[in-house]
Amino acid sequence: MTRMPSPSTFFVLAGLLLVAGCASGTAGLEGSRALAPTSGALDKSHRDVGKAQFRGGNYGLAEKHFRKATELKPDDAEAWMGLAAAYDRLGRFDLADRAYQELLKKAGRRPEVVNNMGYSQLLRGDKEKARQLLAEAKAGMTDTKLVDANLKLLGG
Repeated sequence: MTRMPSPSTFFVLAGLLLVAGCASGTAGLEGSRALAPTSGALDKSHRDVGKAQFRGGNYGLAEKHFRKATELKPDDAEAWMGLAAAYDRLGRFDLADRAYQELLKKAGRRPEVVNNMGYSQLLRGDKEKARQLLAEAKAGMTDTKLVDANLKLLGG
């Protein structure tokens, strides 16, 4: 039986991913905790390498390691979140959408996930869809700093 991660765990990772998107592009996934338990060192190491590559702005290498982590441990929500973010940064929005769909299956429609999906729409230039998703995320969060920052980028 898979243990569901706490909402605060999602907020930490979502915030770090969004900071990476909103800031210099080299900040990122450091300090995040696992969203779902993992059962082996190999999948954890791929996820950790993916996070390090993401922090370094090496989104192609980050994608490679996050993808491997999801292959080895398909229920690892943190790896799916990282994979979606890497695809977003690579401009591979078709693949980001697939990763977000898998993440939603694994973690549910948590505000932190919806926030990242909104940021993804912002990157694509779909301001209306981004605004809708960010409003949904904001409604479900107690601390809305990250969503507010994304809304500010959106111009609202």
